[in-house]
Amino acid sequence: MTKIKICGLMSAEDAELASHNGADFGGVVMFFPKSHRNTDAEKAAEIVSVLKKNGTVPVAVTVEPASEQIKIIKSCGFEYIQIHGNVDKELIEKSPLPVIKAFNVKDIDMYEIYAGCSNIEGYVFDAAEPGSGRTFEWDIVRKLRNDGRMKILAGGLSAMNVADAINEVRPDCVDISSGVENDTRTGKDAVKIKEFVS
Repeated sequence: MTKIKICGLMSAEDAELASHNGADFGGVVMFFPKSHRNTDAEKAAEIVSVLKKNGTVPVAVTVEPASEQIKIIKSCGFEYIQIHGNVDKELIEKSPLPVIKAFNVKDIDMYEIYAGCSNIEGYVFDAAEPGSGRTFEWDIVRKLRNDGRMKILAGGLSAMNVADAINEVRPDCVDISSGVENDTRTGKDAVKIKEFVS
């Protein structure tokens, strides 16, 4: 069965909602102040604790992190780090956490370059603007060479289109953030999460 990642968790309450409704992974944005979902280390550790207690794997979501930031992320208890942007392959190989490398339609041509890194355990494929809630041409992902690592599809997914996305791309995991936010964008919506999961 396709796994589910609920991303952009901002509180312990969000983490409870994600876990209790069947999320396999919970994503927390760190060290990216441009995002309204950005979370500090103290809050992140609290979210991680709730996720782990409920059997959901915590993933730190970052953009071009420095090595010192990765150490802080590890100290919060995360089990994976998701890295967006252009980073040195050496930083990925030396990461104390296994890496999920994220690509969007603007940098997907870098896929083959990073695919050679042994510390990468999976990939996220997202729209041109990650976190924007916009979709992209899923056919791009379907045509990529499969190297046996986890493929996670993100970008504009919702309860309305996720079944079509799974049928077309056959990802190992689907990833949603803005599609399950509440109307004020201050947290997650229980009804939206349940609809997406079902």
